[in-house]
Amino acid sequence: MEDLDAPRVVPGAAADILRTLEAFGLWWDGEVEYQSRRTELYAGALATLESRGLTYPCSCSRRERAGQDERPALTAGPDAVPPETALGTAPYPGTCRKGPTRPGPTALRFRVDDGATVCFEDRVQGPCLFALRELGDMVIRRRDGAHAYQLAVVVDDAAQAVTSVVRGADLLSSTAWQIALSQALGLRTPEYAHLPVVVEPNGDKLAKSRHSVPADPLDASAGLVRALKLLCQDPPGELTREPPSSLLGWAVEHWSVRQLSRIRTVPAHPI
Repeated sequence: MEDLDAPRVVPGAAADILRTLEAFGLWWDGEVEYQSRRTELYAGALATLESRGLTYPCSCSRRERAGQDERPALTAGPDAVPPETALGTAPYPGTCRKGPTRPGPTALRFRVDDGATVCFEDRVQGPCLFALRELGDMVIRRRDGAHAYQLAVVVDDAAQAVTSVVRGADLLSSTAWQIALSQALGLRTPEYAHLPVVVEPNGDKLAKSRHSVPADPLDASAGLVRALKLLCQDPPGELTREPPSSLLGWAVEHWSVRQLSRIRTVPAHPI
């Protein structure tokens, strides 16, 4: 459970998430882990990176970063603007690489090799190649002392022996950072599959738009059918009347990743 950003944690949200997963017939292996209880693991990874000279303190705020222009909106279809360009800002230019530019609290950044590239074979998106200099040095510990998402998920995946990561294509560029981090820490890199992101006609992610609504646990089968159709699968309409377990059984048996090949966004159905 990703709960490192304490000010944004909503009381009861974690329990609601687990209840929703159960309603949709989705279960987890072993005990549920909470990132807020694993800070010693993250601190150990930070110490390793620092000992290898791969970090530096940074006093820059987000607003002080160079190139704050918004990136282009996402558009739907196989030839869409890749979601990894939607990081929101230009890459960090390395302002504090020679030391913080002002006194006060600092974040900690992972220093990427400007000449290095990360290449991996994504099960959905195919061959992916990123030049790390185009992503910049990532924050791995925030100025408030909280460990950052990018570091935490790398450590979590390794600690839990995760072999496959399936998530949205909007996180494709994060994968390059995370692979670079895992290599720097000497950890095994999982396989990745980045599914298309559902977007509105203007390119906004549905999950971030005013039209987004929570998953309805009282209508789980209908929701799963809609999700499968968005993922270019073709479930029979009568499955809507079946329990989630039956629908998921059909999905596992008939799943075709080829239907998603290189598709990074899909249009939301009209409301």
